[in-house]
Amino acid sequence: MLAETIFSAVSVAGLGIAAITAYRKRFLAATRIAAYALVPIGLVMTGAVEWAFDTAFSPTAWAGFGVLGAAWALFMTSRAVERRRAGRKQAERGEVPGAVAPAASAPSLGAGQRGATPKPQAKPAAGDDFSDIEAILKKHGI
Repeated sequence: MLAETIFSAVSVAGLGIAAITAYRKRFLAATRIAAYALVPIGLVMTGAVEWAFDTAFSPTAWAGFGVLGAAWALFMTSRAVERRRAGRKQAERGEVPGAVAPAASAPSLGAGQRGATPKPQAKPAAGDDFSDIEAILKKHGI
C-alpha cells in the first residue's frame, strides 16, 4: 500500500513538472517528462510493484536466484573445459587454432596481373632522418 502511494505521488509530481514545461513552450521536453511520469502509475496499475516487493522480500525467490546462478556457473565452466579440450586436440594434431591456409592468404591476381611481379619499393637511407618523409612526398609527386 505504501509503495503504491509513493509511486502515485511520483507520477503526479512528474505530470506537474510536465505541465510547467509545456507552459514554457517546450512541448517536446514536456511530452518526454509526461511519458516518464506515467511509468510508475502504470506499474502500480499492472500489479508489477506488488510482485516486485513480494519477490524482493521472499527467501524462496532469493534461493531461486541462487539456483539460477549456480546453473549458469556450471554451464560456463563446462563450456570453458570443452573449449580447452578442443584446443588440446588441435595442438596434438598439429593444427594451429585460427590459422589460415597458405593458399587462402595469398593475394588474388586479376586477369591482367597473372605472372606480374610487384614493383620493388625504394628504401630510404638509414642515416637520413627525413628519408621516409621524402619517400612519401615523392610517392605523391610533391
